[in-house]
Amino acid sequence: MGLIQYIKDTQGELNHVAWPTRVQTIIFTVLVIILSAFISLYLGLFDYLFTTGLGEVVERLPQAAQEIPFDQSIEISTTTISTTTEQ
Repeated sequence: MGLIQYIKDTQGELNHVAWPTRVQTIIFTVLVIILSAFISLYLGLFDYLFTTGLGEVVERLPQAAQEIPFDQSIEISTTTISTTTEQ
């Protein structure tokens, strides 16, 4: 199959496509814009609510937890746990 035959076949297939009218294209475009704006406002509202709620939780944390100086080292002890299985 050559390139010219491929182009002819493609043009033939494009004649079978049911293209939308100008009015349908305008209506669908407006619908997509409205839905996109609605979804962005919806997600933005929940983002604002969760961010504000998390900020309130952080503000209400005990002050002792927020006053750990960064220049002090914290020692962490680790415990090794060994398990044995009987066969």
